[in-house]
Amino acid sequence: MMELRHLRYFRAVGEELHFGRAAERLRIAQPPLSHQIRQLERELGVELLTRTTRSVELTAAGRAYLDRAVNILDAVHDAGEQARRIAGGIEGRLSIGCVGSATYSLLPELVRTLRDRLPEIEVDVRGEMLAPAQLSALIAGEIDLALLRPPVRAEGITVETVRRDRLVVVLPKGHRLTESNELHIADLADEHFVTHSARRQSAMNSLLTTLCAEAGFTPRIRHEVDETSTLLTMVAAGMGVAIAPQPTAALNIAGVCYRPVSPPTLGIDLVAAWASGTSSLIDKVMACLRSIA
Repeated sequence: MMELRHLRYFRAVGEELHFGRAAERLRIAQPPLSHQIRQLERELGVELLTRTTRSVELTAAGRAYLDRAVNILDAVHDAGEQARRIAGGIEGRLSIGCVGSATYSLLPELVRTLRDRLPEIEVDVRGEMLAPAQLSALIAGEIDLALLRPPVRAEGITVETVRRDRLVVVLPKGHRLTESNELHIADLADEHFVTHSARRQSAMNSLLTTLCAEAGFTPRIRHEVDETSTLLTMVAAGMGVAIAPQPTAALNIAGVCYRPVSPPTLGIDLVAAWASGTSSLIDKVMACLRSIA
């Protein structure tokens, strides 16, 4: 049965046109090399070489076969090199999911850093994804890395805190509360709220409910939205106020003002999550993420 070694042997002989030099190049003895070439010719049923006591020449069939053999061997070599690059985390494809506030503040810098440090990695971004949707996509293998808000409750998922974001109150421009330099949650008791979707189990929706309960009131939620950009747009339109992570301000929507929530310790973590197990690519991506976060 023909094997890749037969192609390597024939390539050496076809390029050297000398069994002695070909054997030396292959680091094998000449008699076994001659035997392997004869075996290849018998299996193909064609003569690839014409031999005399003084020379070795390729037949027309041999020249055509050599061209194809070289292409095959080069392709096999390239495939192996690519597999090693992918296994080493320097080539491949990476899909990142991201919550809204980090989509506008952290994700652009992360993608630029990955492009600079891992130029052979193709990065696909899925922004404005709520945490439950990211977790489902991560478990299904649809994304490789999730940037989301805790809690993350799933087996086989590794979680690392990236940073902690202070909370801000998002107000329509000209709102009476913009006169304050910072606000307490209790200051919002009489306001209507725009918030992320409770139906989709938004972490920010749950946090809003908890903070308001601790301040002694139940938030009057006028609108629930899926995307951070929509939330800010509705606040700008005067449909209510919102509580959001401070990096949300990076979206730079006209018509809104931001005031920090007091005390400053009130915040929410941003975490990275990925399928547990060794991954050279994820290791390299996380190193990039840590360097900028």
